[in-house]
Amino acid sequence: MEKKVADIRGVMITVTNGRLLLPNATVAEVITFSEPEVVPDAPAWLLGRLRWRGWRIPLISFSRLAGFAEKETESGAKVAVFKALSGNPKLPYFCMVTQGFPRLTTVPAAELLDAPTDEALPTGARMRVMLRDDQAYVPDLEGIEGRLAEVLGSA
Repeated sequence: MEKKVADIRGVMITVTNGRLLLPNATVAEVITFSEPEVVPDAPAWLLGRLRWRGWRIPLISFSRLAGFAEKETESGAKVAVFKALSGNPKLPYFCMVTQGFPRLTTVPAAELLDAPTDEALPTGARMRVMLRDDQAYVPDLEGIEGRLAEVLGSA
């Protein structure tokens, strides 16, 4: 008997010059962008820290990390707060600048296709996919968390 793969509830996130597709369960909340607290000597993709529910969580620009853009568009931007996957108690959440609200989507397994290309995957991406007519990147959330842990140390 053939096992049927269930549809996945996903979220399509628009970032400056790109799109990301993630499982809906990784997104804790979407909040309004506010100016982050600066992290000294941080790489350009780490915009700083935001206060959220008693936490000071790191705010990243996926577009800068991946090389999609040198400057993040802040006008009308939102912030997606993600549940960290690593289990690091010092980094239970992190957040990312988004352009507008993330869009909930059902991801039928049969319609999610690998989008092969000769181009190397950008930093921070696990794979490039096509969902219906949308090209998107599946971010490497664990890799991003690892980079954050390295940059922030035990801060």
